[in-house]
Amino acid sequence: MKKVVVAICLLISVLEGKSQDNLLNMLPDNKDADFVTGTFKSTRIISAYSIETVEGHHLEYRVAHRFGPLNAGSYQFYGLDQGYIYMGLEYGINDNLMVGIGRSSEQKMLNLFTKMRVLKQKTDSGLPVSVTLVGEAYADMLHYPAEDQRTSLSKYSYMLQGLVARKINKNLSVQVMPTLLYRNRNNEHGESNAVFSMGFAGRYRLTNRTALVGEYHYVLPNQLNEKYKNSMSLGFDIETGGHVFSLHFTNSTGMVAKQFIGETAETWADGGIHFGFNLGRSFGLGKKYRDEHKILKK
Repeated sequence: MKKVVVAICLLISVLEGKSQDNLLNMLPDNKDADFVTGTFKSTRIISAYSIETVEGHHLEYRVAHRFGPLNAGSYQFYGLDQGYIYMGLEYGINDNLMVGIGRSSEQKMLNLFTKMRVLKQKTDSGLPVSVTLVGEAYADMLHYPAEDQRTSLSKYSYMLQGLVARKINKNLSVQVMPTLLYRNRNNEHGESNAVFSMGFAGRYRLTNRTALVGEYHYVLPNQLNEKYKNSMSLGFDIETGGHVFSLHFTNSTGMVAKQFIGETAETWADGGIHFGFNLGRSFGLGKKYRDEHKILKK
């Protein structure tokens, strides 16, 4: 199973050689089509990926911070004395294909991923949805005690995900996220190595620069230990021109899919709510980008 997952992830990466722009144009009625834009304003919704990709020849630096839970009490200043951080770099190979690398302080997690847009919603009735595929690999870099008997292979996990979204009108966008998470780790609690989940997300624009966002990840029954719960997050996005600043509340500590889908142990009902924020900043790189800007200045 692991070999199959890895092979599919690699296949998504090498499809860049076929050129995603050409792939989209090969679809029926896609040539010279008017595509819907701005379904979401960032490559993330809150923790989950959106269908959006980094613009071609752009590098985005992304940082996310998540505080401790509100039920930590006054001694921990209701979670604000605690914190977890995620930092990542994401590069747009072209407008429809991107790659990224990130590091989480939680579990000292390293993640590598690629996203590929294969369908774009059109303004007419031709294509009603946008579709993006995601392949991701994780490495748990923690040092475990010898008695844990954890093998090196057990530190690796993999994820395949399909993102299907529709911009219903200028204010409302929705997305579904069927996901397969595969973990090599030791199976101590009778959990499944392969975990299937279905995510749901949405964005509602309040003004030209602000929006409400939310996401929920439902894990199918009998796959995880009963102590793990479904992840739910609610947030508020602020566009500032160069980036999107997102404030949110969630019951998940982890900020990558391996963690928030498979390892969320708190609930909103018991006060296990974490405040956090996301911030991404994009920089134009490469000859193509410089040439485009020279033309604009003329």
